[in-house]
Amino acid sequence: MNYQIRFALSSDLEELIELCQLHAEFEKSEYSKKGKLENLKKHLFSESPSLFCLVVEDLDSSTLMGYASFMKQFSTWDAWFYIYMDCLYLRDGCRGFGIGEELINKIKSEGKNLGCNLIQWQTPKFNTRAIKFYNRIGAVSKEKERFFLSI
Repeated sequence: MNYQIRFALSSDLEELIELCQLHAEFEKSEYSKKGKLENLKKHLFSESPSLFCLVVEDLDSSTLMGYASFMKQFSTWDAWFYIYMDCLYLRDGCRGFGIGEELINKIKSEGKNLGCNLIQWQTPKFNTRAIKFYNRIGAVSKEKERFFLSI
């Protein structure tokens, strides 16, 4: 595979939204494209972005193979900053080649640059392939339930 991992560009947004939709389908979740372009543009490309996004670009076809998004957050318990990895998704045919580990290593490097000492994320319990991958790279799972409350 001939690819590069880089930060998303504004020209990637429409394809990134398509990947988000595929990711939602994979996680058996609903997804609406409404407002995504404007909001992602605002949060990724402002002077002080609240979200960072890495993409995996297939250099032969110039299409996106996957993405990982993350943000800097603060933990009251630890009294320190950490990276929250919101999403990590690779198209089906792109899994199993070490690209996910490269993405996480890039996030680790960016996290260090941002003064963070930990990465946190979640995945559905049925995503056994991802759980096996996360265990293999040394991640530790903490059992919690995630709740959603509309406001």
